[in-house]
Amino acid sequence: MACLVAKWPPMTGAAKVFDVVVVGAGAGGMAAAAVAAAEGLSVAVVEKAAQVGGTTAWSGGMVWAPCNTLQTSTGHQDSTEKATSYLNDTVPEPAGKALRDVFIARAPEAIDYFQRHTVVQLRPVPIYPDYFPDSPGSTSGGRVLEPVPFDARTLGTHFKVLRAPLPEFMLLGGMMIARSDIMHFRKALTSWRSMLRVAHLVGRYGIQRVRNDRGSDLVLGNALVGRLLKSLVDRDVTILTSTAVKALEVIDGRVHGVRISSNGDEYVLNATRGVVLAAGGFSHNQSLRAALLPPIAGCLSATAPVSTGDGLMLGTGVGGKLATDNAHNAYWTPVSRHTRRDGSMAIYPHTVTDRAKPGVIAVDQTGRRFVNEAMPYHEFTKAMLGRHNQGQPLRTYLICDVKFLWTYGLGAVKPMTWPLTYAKRSGYLTEAQSIAELASKLSLDAKALELTLGHYNRGAAMGIDTAFGRGSNAYQRHLGDADHLPNPCVRPLDHPPFYAVEIFPGDLGTAVGLQTDAAARVLNAQGAPIAGLYACGNDMNSIMAGNYPGPGITLGPALVFGYLAALDMARRPQHLEIDQRHLTRAPNP
Repeated sequence: MACLVAKWPPMTGAAKVFDVVVVGAGAGGMAAAAVAAAEGLSVAVVEKAAQVGGTTAWSGGMVWAPCNTLQTSTGHQDSTEKATSYLNDTVPEPAGKALRDVFIARAPEAIDYFQRHTVVQLRPVPIYPDYFPDSPGSTSGGRVLEPVPFDARTLGTHFKVLRAPLPEFMLLGGMMIARSDIMHFRKALTSWRSMLRVAHLVGRYGIQRVRNDRGSDLVLGNALVGRLLKSLVDRDVTILTSTAVKALEVIDGRVHGVRISSNGDEYVLNATRGVVLAAGGFSHNQSLRAALLPPIAGCLSATAPVSTGDGLMLGTGVGGKLATDNAHNAYWTPVSRHTRRDGSMAIYPHTVTDRAKPGVIAVDQTGRRFVNEAMPYHEFTKAMLGRHNQGQPLRTYLICDVKFLWTYGLGAVKPMTWPLTYAKRSGYLTEAQSIAELASKLSLDAKALELTLGHYNRGAAMGIDTAFGRGSNAYQRHLGDADHLPNPCVRPLDHPPFYAVEIFPGDLGTAVGLQTDAAARVLNAQGAPIAGLYACGNDMNSIMAGNYPGPGITLGPALVFGYLAALDMARRPQHLEIDQRHLTRAPNP
């Protein structure tokens, strides 16, 4: 058993007793732990992986928080009425309506709490439209928050237990790039200002690598989990890594703790206030995928491999109920499969880096376009799934030319990559000197693909997408290239050679989870809370009912309901009447 904070005192007989035990060290779990600790409670976090951070460490780290008080600095105005109107339009299902209202009402205070009482510091993104900008109540920015960059050197030795970002999202073997700096790297060869900025960043990174395995300037989701981890370390939270939770301890109908396993031994951690399930959903549990997701969705997930449904099974094992009325049971994204040079397999999520940029199209197995490529990733993948015909394989490709590939990259192929030998040899990237040759290599109908490209190019030459209206709203234009006019999302594909990457339906997490109340307490089949048991993050059913109305609609609720769970536990009395027969000798690391 690993004990990161090393605050576990010697034991003489009884199991260790905490006020709160949290299962899972992603954003939701660490948020609940940070707030509970800030409220003066003793807290243990149990993580079965060797590192903390979960899928959040790989994410963009955006937090959708309507009506937050930080956005006033950007000049944006939000209100409960606007946020409610927007969600009513984009999440029409009645499922989760009450919790959506709770989220809107409590998000501002939750964000303010993190700002005042933890190391978690967020800032508004001035321009980032909601995913459906034409819906009533939408905003063009301010609702979305991002973590303030974090210097991981302040973590000391704990930096090593923070999950690193995906290699595909880092440069030079370990350097994270903030969103605002992407343009500087793209223009490093054409702008003195950008060249100096890139030189400064690379120089800082070189100094950091002298002492660390990767850069310590953290941004995006890694900055968020780094800040959460620092919040836990500063308040002496006990964090157990490489430790599995085998069962919940229940006495007289109340959850009193967890039975954990490490190195072949089992122990009990008792919780006098409550247990929080935040183990990340079930993306890598094949039996639950088969039962809850459409078969055509396959088994590809861009989530951390530890998301195997542990929290859901623990919760249902003591009477918790899974939701059954979501619009979708997963948060969809197109993904591609990439074999790294070390032989490991990477699942690359095509969220915002390539599909909306000018000079790329998506085609299906018929060689025809089927969707507006700049649509939000959840909607794009729904279109992929909808193209499936019984008896026909689902094949989808992103196709671009060499100008696009050099400028923006394509999936795991980063911009300005040369030579392309490995990407082509590994089978990830297909290259051809003509569209007919590309069609042949992809086993597509050459005539159909040539007609598709010809039709697209004729409109693109005038800056329009006559088939699907790409670039027609604020969200799509935001993800395009603002330097490309008149349409930041549309340009002809006319610079051979041409390239293709095959994409597949994948997920960024699962939406179906345990039903909870406004305090994140897990509910049983009768709708009553199970005493001492809470859930947040992807172990809690999606308050958006499996819809995806904006950036950060998973992390926003994870933080808010983690906060609400911790407050509820802090305000409840301790339950110390623990049957001694259920206590087991605790480890003494």
